[in-house]
Amino acid sequence: MSGLNPDEVRRKRLARLAGGNAASSSTSLPNSEQTSSVSMPQVPQTESASQSSTQPTDDNVPMLEIVRESVDSSASMESAAPTASLSSAGSMTSELQSMEIDAAGEKTAVQAQMDADSGIETMEVDDTEPNESKRKRQSSINEATEEHVQNSIRRVFRVSWNNAEASQGNTIALPELAEAAKSGDGWLDHKDLISQLLLEVLMILKNKQENPFTTLKLEPPSSPSKYGSPSKYGASPKSPSPLSSCMTSQQTSREFTYKKVQPEKCAEVNMITYLMDCYDRVSVEERSAPKRSKTPPLSDVLADIRCQCVCHTALVLQGVFTQIRSPAKLSVLVPYLLSHNLPRDFLIQLMTITYQDKDSFRAVFEPVLQGLASVMRSISFDNPEFRQPLIVFSELCDVKISNTRPICNLITKLDNWLPDSLSPAAGLEIERLSILGAFFGISVFAEDDTSVVDAYFSNPEMTADSARMINKSLQQAMEFARGEQFKILHSILVNSETRDAAMSFIAAATCRNHKRSQLQADERLVSGDGFMLNFLTVLQQLAVKVKLDKVDLCYLNHPKSRIDIKEETRLKCSSQEANNWIDTMKANPTHSWPDPKFPTECFFLTLHCHHLAVLPIARKYQRRLRAIRDLSRMVDEIQSAEPQWANTPVAMRNKELIKRWKSQVQRLQKGKLCADAALMDESLLRRCLQFYSSLAQFILNIVDSKPSGPTLPLATDVPMLFSALPEYTVDDMADFLLFAIQYMPSILADVNLDPIITFLIVFICSPTYISNPYLVAKLIEVVFVINPNVQPRTEKLNNMVMLHDLALDNLAPALMIFYTDIETTGSSNEFYDKFTIRYHISIIFKTMWEMPSHRSRFISEAKSGKQFVKFVNMLMNDTTFLLDESLDTLKSIHEIQELMENKEEFNKLSREQQQSKQKQLSTDERQCRSYLTLASETVEMFHYLTKCIVDPFLIPELSHRLAAMLNFNLRSLCGPKCKNLKVKNPEKYGWEPKKLLNHLTDIYLHLDCDKFAQAIASDERSYSKELFDDAIARMTKARIKTNQEIEQFRALQEKVQNLVLKKMRTEVDHENIPDEFKDPLMDTLMNDPVLLPSGMIMDRPIILRHLLNSQTDPFNRENLTEEELIPVPDLKEKISKWRREQEESMQ
Repeated sequence: MSGLNPDEVRRKRLARLAGGNAASSSTSLPNSEQTSSVSMPQVPQTESASQSSTQPTDDNVPMLEIVRESVDSSASMESAAPTASLSSAGSMTSELQSMEIDAAGEKTAVQAQMDADSGIETMEVDDTEPNESKRKRQSSINEATEEHVQNSIRRVFRVSWNNAEASQGNTIALPELAEAAKSGDGWLDHKDLISQLLLEVLMILKNKQENPFTTLKLEPPSSPSKYGSPSKYGASPKSPSPLSSCMTSQQTSREFTYKKVQPEKCAEVNMITYLMDCYDRVSVEERSAPKRSKTPPLSDVLADIRCQCVCHTALVLQGVFTQIRSPAKLSVLVPYLLSHNLPRDFLIQLMTITYQDKDSFRAVFEPVLQGLASVMRSISFDNPEFRQPLIVFSELCDVKISNTRPICNLITKLDNWLPDSLSPAAGLEIERLSILGAFFGISVFAEDDTSVVDAYFSNPEMTADSARMINKSLQQAMEFARGEQFKILHSILVNSETRDAAMSFIAAATCRNHKRSQLQADERLVSGDGFMLNFLTVLQQLAVKVKLDKVDLCYLNHPKSRIDIKEETRLKCSSQEANNWIDTMKANPTHSWPDPKFPTECFFLTLHCHHLAVLPIARKYQRRLRAIRDLSRMVDEIQSAEPQWANTPVAMRNKELIKRWKSQVQRLQKGKLCADAALMDESLLRRCLQFYSSLAQFILNIVDSKPSGPTLPLATDVPMLFSALPEYTVDDMADFLLFAIQYMPSILADVNLDPIITFLIVFICSPTYISNPYLVAKLIEVVFVINPNVQPRTEKLNNMVMLHDLALDNLAPALMIFYTDIETTGSSNEFYDKFTIRYHISIIFKTMWEMPSHRSRFISEAKSGKQFVKFVNMLMNDTTFLLDESLDTLKSIHEIQELMENKEEFNKLSREQQQSKQKQLSTDERQCRSYLTLASETVEMFHYLTKCIVDPFLIPELSHRLAAMLNFNLRSLCGPKCKNLKVKNPEKYGWEPKKLLNHLTDIYLHLDCDKFAQAIASDERSYSKELFDDAIARMTKARIKTNQEIEQFRALQEKVQNLVLKKMRTEVDHENIPDEFKDPLMDTLMNDPVLLPSGMIMDRPIILRHLLNSQTDPFNRENLTEEELIPVPDLKEKISKWRREQEESMQ
């Protein structure tokens, strides 16, 4: 262009541009101080560049030179930059786009071959023409002239350096560039032209309040031969990326469909929009001349346009042309991302270029990430726009450049990636302050987001079907959100540079929320339920592919474990014993601690997250249901008593209470509906069940690692690996199973439950492996709730448990032993707790008794002796107590009901006395229902056991007590005071006197023999001939027995009566019995004296009866067993001789 060298041309051009802009009142350049904090990819500067920065020109010249060199260096490095990929969108290069479009539109490209620019038509040539010559000719035909290239540049940038063209109104005039063109030394090459052009346009946009390009006329529609058929910027045969635009060629501005975040009116937005539009128009040029655009020089120019648009965008985002943006403001790039209107590949190229310099990359993308987090925090779940920030953040994390994910690297270096705890509310802080907390905190729980209640559950009269449909919709939305959350965390984990940081975040999110496992956790100090449930779901998806053989069994005790269990209760050992065991391993030179691997850490962190997430939420859900039920009952009770307090001084207070309680019930109901949507999610609960199935197998592998599975009994020595496990590993599993079976039994059909079934049987049958008896009782409760009589939908599962090989031989004896051992647990509530536990066992026994294989095991166990005897003794104790309590409460109910029916007498009572009676009635009714339920089951167990098993009930230490119990209860049902048991609505309490009488008299008949008749006759407290006569009369009247059975009962009565008469005739005068012949406890004549270790002598049946209840010496409370009893044959002979002498003397 002139005789000047390139460096001189550049300096001259920059000085002219800077001077021209400086002279204009509306075109001032940014000062150099602003640019000093902006960094671009660092490349060695040329000598000329360094010289030019020191030339004594206008102050703006150094700034322009910096910009120029930044763009040049970025463009030069593009070819060397690592390739980028977006796995979810499959980004494509512009060359591939044009190639595919060209292939798809071969026919319409024929007219394009008639080159409107060159005037040369593509000719068919003879086949004999040499290929080389053909290629050269084709190349020359497709090669663009300088005029074509400049026209393409004008169309892309919509500018002109020719006043005649600018006057048409569809381009912007660039006076400085026009002047440079006239002088003949305007630009060195096309790259230099594009750079000058962009700098001048951006300066114009910086200093104009309104974007001048928005007022330009639309270009006239072009023929297909010129622009091709596709009408979208960045269009591609492939589906567009969620981060790409779908902007049509006729649009004058980009559409921002994300209404919550719109671009602000500022110079930066105008600049970036212009650069993106230019980037899009390159695709139009490529489609208008598909062959020529793939051939230099036009292909190089179009590629450089794209590159420079991206580079200048990076500069704009860093504040080079304006001021550095305040961190409090959203990045100007965020609205484009949320509206998905970026040109295709634009973001990838921006990341690829800026990633060459870490400072530039951070300066561009940190505001984007923080902006997305800010938008996410401002959106409630009821607003469907919550999806877009999640999608964008997920897509950004998934972008790969070479073998790394740059956004993931940046995220983990942010100050709010894992902020230090600032207060006791460490759990809440990680949700509210961390960048991932913004994306994981989305929730449908009412406690987390009240807007969900207002949007979906404000109608108090909502039907169950409507609530179910809303829940389904909310669950689908949550499943989508959790899918994106998984992608985010998965991207950070699979990126090798950030994997450890991701694991640290997971560990912190769980460990800082350790207080959530407390029964009454302070919710102001921990993360919300929504955050924890989302986090749990992501961990479940990560853990689903973990192989148990890859999990380190010792991890929880590992020095590098991310989970602290020092304060946790262990399954079998104490914390001190566990610490001593760990210290021993550390001191052992042969023991090595392998570094924890991802499968191990993922498995145990997921286990810990279950402990902190789904179980506390389930407990809260059940507490809410109880609160609703209790408040509703209180409202009903106070409203039912309104006639009594309506005209009293407490009327106003009671009305306020009713109003307040109803409001609380309504609020709790709304909270329950939200919790239903969050917790009663089949997908969520199914994943939990799958994990606990894996956990069951993991624990079984610890106690018995045989490939064939565990066998019973387990080894006597409990492995320390098992003993040192936290108690919550088993407790949580049992609690979750109980919850799922009660509220979502349908999930049981879709999961492999074999490990859980084996786990339940093994540890129910091995109670010595677990220190806490209530934990074993909870496992038994799981077997109880799957009983078809309790939960009909689990019949198949119940059969799988009952017919399991290990259960057939071991379950019945184990339950009998536990039935006995639960008598003492060390708990302050052990007396009442045991009845609930034994009730569960009795229901299980009833089902087992119906199965021949289990019934035969019962019978064989009864024949083996001592353990069955202990079981029967406890059964008798329970029956005696429960029937006594049941009948006493029935009498109390009868008395209060009679009093209340007598209005005259009841009204004589003071108001306080009346209320006291009503409260007493409510209490008695609740207790009566409970006692009768338990008593009915124990009596029924006696009924079916005695039908097939007799001998154990007839041993001396049992038979007399059993007879006395039956006689006492028979007298209560048939004696003169039986009228006191008559109550209103007996079915309300489960009171069935005829059924109870039938079972009691059946037991008499089942045990009918001489030994049992003798035991009945020995009962001087309750037995009488009149009692049996009354029982026969009532059975006959109620028709609860056949004639044959009544005759059998009458025959037993006669046998007993004869024995009573015989006893009366041969009765020995107890006053004459020598003291040495008397039992020291009962003061009765001994029949089989035995010597105790304490030196005392007792009658064998009496001491054995005592040992059935307590294995101690009654005189010194030392441990005592039956084997320690020593017969005293000499004394026995003396007693026999004395008895004979007494009988002879009486005769």
